[in-house]
Amino acid sequence: MIKMEVPFHKPYISKEEIDEVINCLKDGWITMGQRTVEFEKEFSQYIGCKNSIAVNSCTSALHLALRVIGLKENDEVIVPTLTFTATGEVVCYFKAKPVLVDVEEKTHNIDVNKIEKQITKKTKVIIPVHYGGQSCDMDEIIEIARKYNIYVIEDAAHALPSLYKGKKIGTIGDITCFSFYATKTLTTGEGGMITTENENWTKKIKILRLHGISEDAWKRYSKEGSWYYEVVELGYKYNTTDINSALGLSQLKKVEIMWKEREKIAQRYNNAFRNSEFLEIPYIKPDRETSWHLYVIKLNLEMLKIDRNEFIEKLKNKNIGTSVHFIPLYRHPYYLKNFTYNIKDFPVSEKIYPKIVSLPIYPGMTEKHIDYVIDVILDVCKKFKR
Repeated sequence: MIKMEVPFHKPYISKEEIDEVINCLKDGWITMGQRTVEFEKEFSQYIGCKNSIAVNSCTSALHLALRVIGLKENDEVIVPTLTFTATGEVVCYFKAKPVLVDVEEKTHNIDVNKIEKQITKKTKVIIPVHYGGQSCDMDEIIEIARKYNIYVIEDAAHALPSLYKGKKIGTIGDITCFSFYATKTLTTGEGGMITTENENWTKKIKILRLHGISEDAWKRYSKEGSWYYEVVELGYKYNTTDINSALGLSQLKKVEIMWKEREKIAQRYNNAFRNSEFLEIPYIKPDRETSWHLYVIKLNLEMLKIDRNEFIEKLKNKNIGTSVHFIPLYRHPYYLKNFTYNIKDFPVSEKIYPKIVSLPIYPGMTEKHIDYVIDVILDVCKKFKR
């Protein structure tokens, strides 16, 4: 087997993106401006939502979402165990409590059957995380939220473009937050987007993302703008730039093409691993379509002489990049120190966490790259069969 190099991820950047960014630099307006406005407009049209607000990260998006719904100290927010720290982190910004709920064993999404048991009079929000790109059970989540008069803020960092019963993620919950980080399905290097149908929230978020100053203050250095502005809220420095938006506009044009490329890779993996006694492939529910941001296998450790960490090292030695999504929140020192989580309350997360491995899946992977990943994985499993 000829050794190849397959990183965990590589951004799909072509001449179009480079030209857009260069044109932005040549125009001389590089911070938030007209390209950002255009990016927001195009994103809304693609998703099918009324309002899109561009920010500098999905973390910023989640923070602003919680701010506009009025989260306060000692409030509680339902969060799944298996997510990146940002989902819980933003709750802590308010001195509120992230209340962790275990996930489904097959999808790794929040288990809707366990949500209601964790709701109290302090519960203000549910944050479903669309793990790997597969949407959560949104009908059930919305039903629970309406029953208890609480909000649904979707963490859609993985979910562009994902469909739930024919609806695009970004059109279902009260607010949806997307990520455009370097590894995401659309990248602006760093960045995020908020979508909502609520006009009042939209107006407030646009003010909060730029220091709390009046909504069109970004124009103050343009011919149409004025030097005068007013600070009307205590805001943040969360705006994106036109350089990022130029990249985003170009990426948005081919988001469907990139999706299809990831889907093809996923199907190749599925076909290769489906009948393996050592591996379990991702399970996708029949009424939804995943963005395939991640391709996560589970190792059948009972059939192997090595554990997940050793498996990852074997692939690393063959120049194949992998990752683990995620270390459950309750295992991190910060959350253990500041909250009273009990590992015994999350049996599913504890069962699947030692088994999960995320494989490379990105446009630009050649047939040889895909074959190499498959061959190495099957070879490692065979060599270390128990």
